[in-house]
Amino acid sequence: MEVTALRLMINMWLLLQVQDNYCALKADAAFLRVTPARLQHFEYKSVSFDCEGFDGELGLRVMKKSQNANTCSTNRNIQKGSLCTIETVYIDDSGEYWCETGDGKKSDTVNITVTAGSVILESPVHPVKEGDAVTLRCRNKTASSTISASFYKNGFLIKNSSADNMIIPSVSRSDEGLYRCNISGSGESPQSRLTVRVFQKETIAICSDQLPVLLYLFVRIVGTMLWAALLLLVLRKRDSGKDRGK
Repeated sequence: MEVTALRLMINMWLLLQVQDNYCALKADAAFLRVTPARLQHFEYKSVSFDCEGFDGELGLRVMKKSQNANTCSTNRNIQKGSLCTIETVYIDDSGEYWCETGDGKKSDTVNITVTAGSVILESPVHPVKEGDAVTLRCRNKTASSTISASFYKNGFLIKNSSADNMIIPSVSRSDEGLYRCNISGSGESPQSRLTVRVFQKETIAICSDQLPVLLYLFVRIVGTMLWAALLLLVLRKRDSGKDRGK
């Protein structure tokens, strides 16, 4: 009986670990995909948004923060299911976009910038994981290649590059901030934020939509453990009574 109780405790611990990993994967899997995959875009170009990782969710759509209505769908935008395509973007299309289900579940927001200028900064759309390599690229609207570019973080020059990119080999929280770039003779890009996430394995995060299942399993396992302990106690008392009778 003691072995059975120990096994039940081990199974409960394993269940929490699996649930932790599942929730982390589920949270990371649900996101807004942007095409082209960057935060900054040239005016009059095409940009599309799609929701991924929301398996089986009803009423899934792309939303945009605005004064009138939080929706990507307008008279000039094409929305089919969770895919929203803006064939020709304007400066007014800049802003926060996210995915939202019919019952109100949301993805992280993505801050898109549309510029009428000749230079943009290509940077990750979503937060990057600490330790990953990150490439920032300065792109010229009219030229296919860039000879050199300058990169700035929070308003300060951090690198003059002989190429069109800047590589951070192992990104950390200290690399977070607002980045922009400049191409001599062409202009300067808008600013975009680089966000770095630190994943802590020791933190157990339980999915809110899995709480009823976990509660049921917890009650069932604890109840089984109590029943096993009670049965063990009864058997010990019975054996003790037999010994006294002898």
